[in-house]
Amino acid sequence: MRKVPLERARRIAIGAQGLDSPRPDGNVDIRHLRKMFRTIGVLQIDSVNVLERAHHLTSFARLGAHGQDLLWESMKRREIFEYWGHVASFLPVETWPLWRHKMDGMAVWSRARELEEREPGYIDRVEEEVARRGPLAASDLEDPGDRGGPWWGWAKGKVALEVLFARGRVTASGRHNFTRHYDLSERVIPPEHFNAEPVPRGDAHRTLLMMGARSLGIATATDLVDYYRLPIVEARPLIAALAAEGNLEEVEVEGWKEPAFLHPEARTPRRVEQVRLLCPFDNLIFFRDRIERLFGFHYRIEIYVPKPKRRFGYYVLPLLVGDRLVGRVDLKVDRANRTLLVPGAFAEDGSDSVFVARHMASEIRRMAEWLGLRTIAVGEKGNLAKEVGKAVGG
Repeated sequence: MRKVPLERARRIAIGAQGLDSPRPDGNVDIRHLRKMFRTIGVLQIDSVNVLERAHHLTSFARLGAHGQDLLWESMKRREIFEYWGHVASFLPVETWPLWRHKMDGMAVWSRARELEEREPGYIDRVEEEVARRGPLAASDLEDPGDRGGPWWGWAKGKVALEVLFARGRVTASGRHNFTRHYDLSERVIPPEHFNAEPVPRGDAHRTLLMMGARSLGIATATDLVDYYRLPIVEARPLIAALAAEGNLEEVEVEGWKEPAFLHPEARTPRRVEQVRLLCPFDNLIFFRDRIERLFGFHYRIEIYVPKPKRRFGYYVLPLLVGDRLVGRVDLKVDRANRTLLVPGAFAEDGSDSVFVARHMASEIRRMAEWLGLRTIAVGEKGNLAKEVGKAVGG
């Protein structure tokens, strides 16, 4: 079995995510977004807006300053759609047939069963209403119900729409102020994809594993199944078969306990010189075990940790400089005063604080400009706060 040095594995992983390349010069348009989706394959959606929503931040890491309507334009063009890919995600529309097996398997979803037991026929009536009146937000339904109770406080109308969404009966036709508007899938997904034969479960999983392998470059079995959230028990024999057939190369990465699998198209950048702030749900870091193996970087999001117990902050972005994660910064937008707040800034142990602060400040300024903010206010928390404050001011 071929051995791969850890430093090389890091460069392969960064290159597979397109983070080794400079951001585009000039105007960023739909062509850049298409290229990004070809590279990363899936874009996680998240509602937290203390800084900017994660899907825009992941795009910013690769595309730089761009209009935040670019994703919505892609949706309107029917080039991407929403589904449970990694988690809630944007996916290229041509992958719709790969998800049909998952949609069809939602027939006995517990939410649907419980709602139908309480109100028989309600979900079917909601689907009929969408067919008649759609696209609709949950609040537009004739009988949406009241918020409260289980399922994140969803009202029964939202539950019904999400059940139909999971089954592929309806999908997002667009969003307004981040509120999803649902329509019949057949009216949103282009016919060549909607009417395509569903890919059988096993074949779909093989394809998704290879897609994940391409976007990861080099990965363990657990890395591969996490990318599209596939069941590990079913995936392991498929991964073994893909390796036996020569579609993946089994390798040993320095320091990793599990064997890894190298995609045949994976490239090894000679050097990585880019600097990026990565949001908590960026594809490079959304599987925490993997970033610890790759970078020796322990990272947990602290949104749900009580404020006095937070170590680093509420919404903390790791800083990638070259092929290392060298720091992290807590960021928040004060929209009323058009200010980017930096409550805390931290350098990793062994890092040069002046070096890290200079690169962190550069990315903070770049982000503030993209978000249309006038000022940056750096707080006092963290071993890098003083240096970042100086660098931002300079």
